[in-house]
Amino acid sequence: MLMSKILLCVSGGIAAYKAIDLASRLQKTGYEIRTVLTQNALRFVSALNFSAITGGSVHSSLFDDADPIPHIHLADWADLIVIAPATANLIAKAAHGLADDLCSTILLAHTKPRLWIPAMNVNMYSHPATEANLATLKARGDHVLEPVTGLLACGYAGKGKYPPNEEVEAAINCYLKYGKDLEGIRVLLTAGAGEEPIDPMRKLTNNSSGKMGIALARALALRGAKVRLVHGRISVPVPYYLEEAVEANDAHTMLEAVMSRRQDADWIIKCAAVSDFTPLNKELSKIPKQTSLQLELISTPDILAMLGTMKAPGQKLIGFAAQTEDLIKNAKAKLKKKRLDMICANLLKTAGQDSTEIVVIKANHSNKNAYAHLSGTKDEVAHAIIDHIKSLDNEKHDRDMELDTHDG
Repeated sequence: MLMSKILLCVSGGIAAYKAIDLASRLQKTGYEIRTVLTQNALRFVSALNFSAITGGSVHSSLFDDADPIPHIHLADWADLIVIAPATANLIAKAAHGLADDLCSTILLAHTKPRLWIPAMNVNMYSHPATEANLATLKARGDHVLEPVTGLLACGYAGKGKYPPNEEVEAAINCYLKYGKDLEGIRVLLTAGAGEEPIDPMRKLTNNSSGKMGIALARALALRGAKVRLVHGRISVPVPYYLEEAVEANDAHTMLEAVMSRRQDADWIIKCAAVSDFTPLNKELSKIPKQTSLQLELISTPDILAMLGTMKAPGQKLIGFAAQTEDLIKNAKAKLKKKRLDMICANLLKTAGQDSTEIVVIKANHSNKNAYAHLSGTKDEVAHAIIDHIKSLDNEKHDRDMELDTHDG
């Protein structure tokens, strides 16, 4: 299998050193990498950094390169150009078609979408000129991973910080295959483990890490969906670019958060491991240590079942089922009982791991699409799950056409 070819363009910002780590990550993943450094980037990093890490060629001059026309050959070679970091100057050049050095000339000659990783002072990023230039690039089909809000190298605090390279790598993986195919879709997603308080110190909870839900949130948002996340306890960071992220650890808090957001969602994906039981009486003071303790438990609200009864026309409802045995049987029963459009079933052995195995089961499916077995990293499986959700409308259309044919 041929790996994708990435041209990493590094411009002259203080975050240029972070491109070294990005190059290392991409090389370990198996991408073929070549690097272009602007003259200002060479003030922060050296060509040797990138050639040693990637084993690929490094270029910085339009006229003093071993290739007589490097801007054309490098532009044609790349499956994806990643500009990390992208300065306001280089963004402006690309938006206005200026080509006065190797990097800007390559960007003008490249005919496929590019991925921009802006990083700069908050005032420079929020300046109307920069905003207009980024809007121009997006309108042409380029992808932009927004910077993080935080403390910047210049001493300012605000939006302009280079994002974690884990997020940059996820964006690269996404845009090499999917692009922004979910624009206009609004998603309500739950993730993480439920926690039901016993007293101020102790809780009832479960082993969910939230990794699958966060992988779904990331994939959905990168592909263009508006994602509102309601989450319990999670072991990994929430992607910073979601439309909204609300913490709701116990079942009643999650119920309120979900119900207040359900109506305008096109897809509702319930990936959270909500606690099934909660103590009847929650102590306000810590219970003293004792030889034995009896807790009376009551059932928590079944949020997924409630959503099934309230589902709006055209709204897609997707559930998850973690099982220890009879995976397909139990998942199919849950699919039918809770009026789901699709369910993702997995054995509990994958809880907390970075990889997973999932069986997707769809309601009202044709026989050929009854089940789909997915495996891989949770990021990979997240994209595959999304593809199956997208296919629900297509499969319904195919069934309707088949019925019309039979009726005729």
